[in-house]
Amino acid sequence: MSEQVYDIAIIGGGPAGVSAAINAKILNKNFIWFSSGAASKKVERAELIKNYPALPDITGKDLAKALKSHTDSLGIESVNEIITGVYPADGSFSLLAGSKDYAAKSVILCLGVETQKPVDGEECLLGRGVSYCATCDGFLYKGKTIAVYCTDKRFEGEIEFLCSIAGKVYVAPLYKGYEIKAENAEIILKKPVKLVGDKRLAAVDFGDGQVEVDGLFILKSAFSPATLVHGLEVEDGHIVVNRKMETNIKGLFAAGDCTGRPYQYIKAAGEGNVAAHSAIEYLSK
Repeated sequence: MSEQVYDIAIIGGGPAGVSAAINAKILNKNFIWFSSGAASKKVERAELIKNYPALPDITGKDLAKALKSHTDSLGIESVNEIITGVYPADGSFSLLAGSKDYAAKSVILCLGVETQKPVDGEECLLGRGVSYCATCDGFLYKGKTIAVYCTDKRFEGEIEFLCSIAGKVYVAPLYKGYEIKAENAEIILKKPVKLVGDKRLAAVDFGDGQVEVDGLFILKSAFSPATLVHGLEVEDGHIVVNRKMETNIKGLFAAGDCTGRPYQYIKAAGEGNVAAHSAIEYLSK
């Protein structure tokens, strides 16, 4: 685990993450913010936003610039790491990002809404043949047969890494322009529909047939809340929170689209504000 223990770890960008980070900064907390930037792709792609107070008829690109300008003015920097697991431990949290491990006294989840639904069997077989981290678990499959399901081209380096270790690799790239050249890789242009196995993963079903594997690596930039934090209360795919943005786990808060509708930027920003203040109140106790 990281030697440094942060007061707050904020996971996710967009208006919720930005709002939480701004408040943590203003209130002088030692925090770390995991995000690829101030604005998510969803914000940047918005054609026109009409209901953001004081910014009528603003485009997504301009809102993204405004959010970044605000965080830059406060000297707030984000860490471009993908968190694959959050684990409560003795009054604090351990956050796994690849082979790195961070620690924080409280966590705010600003995850947005996952567009890719989990594969049938993914959640129950996680840690039993299913992994989200190539560098963490790749060496467990030296010379073995594995499958890789990938949703973003930026993870191709991890696919190549897995190909250098495993004996046979079935790769399902769900993006355009894939460039996977390893001789032991077989491309399957379909998304897995079901994972087969009882106590451990045995095969991956692609709908028109199965391939027997020793393991499956799922490489994606967003994870369902239930797989990210075991024991987290989720209802209809959304994190259950109260008005203070508290989850059922002490010290863990959530804000933005991941808490439910309406999926609106101003709602997300407001919840990020509340979550930050609630986290600070929790720390004071």
